[in-house]
Amino acid sequence: MPPTKPAPEPRTRDAERSRQAILDAACAAFAETGLGGTRLDHIAERAGVDKRLIYYYFENKEKLFLAALEEVYAGIRGAEAGLNLTELAPDAAIRRLIEFTWDYHRAHPEFLALVNSENLHRARHLAQSKRIVELNSPLIATLAKVLERGREEGVFRGGVDPHQLYITIAGLSYYYLSNRYTLGVIFGRPTDTPKALQERLSHICDLVLGYLLR
Repeated sequence: MPPTKPAPEPRTRDAERSRQAILDAACAAFAETGLGGTRLDHIAERAGVDKRLIYYYFENKEKLFLAALEEVYAGIRGAEAGLNLTELAPDAAIRRLIEFTWDYHRAHPEFLALVNSENLHRARHLAQSKRIVELNSPLIATLAKVLERGREEGVFRGGVDPHQLYITIAGLSYYYLSNRYTLGVIFGRPTDTPKALQERLSHICDLVLGYLLR
């Protein structure tokens, strides 16, 4: 239950700093222990703020979890926007997207963890988001332009669905990195060494471009 005493309204700059500190702490905490295992007391302590501020900005843990999900999705989409894929040759653009997705997933395990956690909840939090469709639409539109230009130039095959292609690129990276420890045990081979990681990235590039190139 929210505390009976409301938190005092902070000044604008302090408010922005406090809200972001809470959000950063929440992303890290939810990635480590999931929605059910995370306590607001721990998030407040991690953020260095009074717990009342969490209620002030986010109302409850469920809404804070949704805000954390939106934050990590905004992070990857913002980084993707800086790739300038439409300025590259079509095959180079696809390779850059693959390499970026792989590197981003490796550098941001909290993204993978939060997505895994939300899937356990069958995306009931994201279903309430007003931002998530806006965050994803620009990427698909950009990828569609790259595919169409590749088709017009005779580089790519036609009829490729940009949604399906992106899911394939993300999935080939996501599954391996999320499951590399169990895969290593099951197959009895290293999955987390620099050599193994590079081999996997090369395989993804060869697989996707082998499908696209005419």
